[in-house]
Amino acid sequence: MPEVVVVGAGVIGASVAWHLRKLGVRDVLLLERGAAPAQGSTGRATGGFRAQFGTEVNVRLSLLAREKLLRFEEETGVDPGFRQAGYLWLASTEAQLLQLREAQRAQHAAGLREAKMLAAAEIAQLNPFVRAAGFAGAAFCPTDGFLKPVEILRGYLQGERVQFGAEVVGIERRGGRIETVQLADGSLIPAGLVVDAAGPWAAEVARLAGEELPVAPLRRQVAVTAETSALPPEMPMTIFVEDGFHLRVREGRVLLLRPTPGDARDAGSVEVDPEWIAQTQATAAARIPALSGVPIDTGRCWAGLYEMSPDKHALLGRASACENLFFCNGSSGHGVMHAPALGQLLAEIIVHGAARSLDVRALRPSRFAEGEPNRAPEIL
Repeated sequence: MPEVVVVGAGVIGASVAWHLRKLGVRDVLLLERGAAPAQGSTGRATGGFRAQFGTEVNVRLSLLAREKLLRFEEETGVDPGFRQAGYLWLASTEAQLLQLREAQRAQHAAGLREAKMLAAAEIAQLNPFVRAAGFAGAAFCPTDGFLKPVEILRGYLQGERVQFGAEVVGIERRGGRIETVQLADGSLIPAGLVVDAAGPWAAEVARLAGEELPVAPLRRQVAVTAETSALPPEMPMTIFVEDGFHLRVREGRVLLLRPTPGDARDAGSVEVDPEWIAQTQATAAARIPALSGVPIDTGRCWAGLYEMSPDKHALLGRASACENLFFCNGSSGHGVMHAPALGQLLAEIIVHGAARSLDVRALRPSRFAEGEPNRAPEIL
C-alpha cells in the first residue's frame, strides 16, 4: 500500500511528492488523469513569478519559492528558467496607486524590501515601449520575473512514481479515514494518506471523499503574436492595473493577457474566443505602439484554467473531517510560482505535523467555515 497517494501530477502535486521523498517518505504514488506530463494547467501556464502581493502570507510564499528556485538546478539538475526581469504595475488613478502603495507596505514588512514605488516620469526608464500619457505612478520589483513551468515540473517528477491515464472516480472512506482510491479502469488503490492536488478539479476529488472544497476553475486566455523583435526579451512583465491587461515576451513572441467577465461564465472551457483576441490585440496596439501592426498567431493562442478559491489564496493542510486527506490547491493563478514552497510546506505538515518553514495558518482549509478569509487588494 502506498504511504501517500497524490491525486494530480501537475507541478504542485509533483512538488509535494518530491518534498515528501526528501523528508524520508519513500512510497509515494502520483495519479495523473492525463496521458503524459504537463497536459493540464501546468502546461498552459505563462510562467510569471512575483512576490508583489497584498498579503504577508503570499509574499512569504513567494520569497520561500524564490529561494528554492535559485537553487533548483543544484537540487534537481534541471534549469527552471528563472529570470529576474521584474514586474511593473501601472496605475492610472490615485486610487489605484494607493492600493499599490498599501500593498507595498505589506511587502516590505514581509521582507520584500526591494519593491519600490515609481513616479509617472520614471516609468519610461523601465519600459519605454508603453504609451507614456495618463499614469499616476507605478510599483516595481526587480527580483520578480519569469520561469519555465514545464521545466519545474520535469525537475520535480524525476524519480517519482507516476501513473498516467489514472482518472480518480471514487474514494472509499470508513469513518474519518480514506481506505482506497478507485480509478476509472476499476482498479482500487489502498492509500495510507491522500493529497488532493487536482488543481481546477480539486473540488470534484474532495467531493468523492465526502468533503466540500471551495475551489472552482476559471478560464484565462492568452493571445500570442507572431515572432517579433518589437519588444526586448528583458522587458519586465507589465500590468495595467485599470483592467488587468498585461504582457511579456517569451521565446521571441509577445504574450498578451486580459481577464474578461466571460472567463468566469466559461470556466470549464479551454477554447479561445476570436472576439477576445481581436479586442486584446487592439488594446495592446493602443497601449504599446511598437505592437501596432504585429499580427497575432491564432494557431498559437491558448487558454488554461486557474484554480480559484474565494479569497484567491491557496488551501493548504488537512481536511477538517477526514484525518488522512490533505489539500494543496486553490492557488488562484499563482500555483506554478508557489509550487516549490507549497510542496515543501505540505510535506512538512504531513511528516512533522506542522509546517516548519513558514507560518501557514492563513492558508488552512477551514478558514472559510471559521469566517476568517484572507483580505487583499483586488488588484494583487
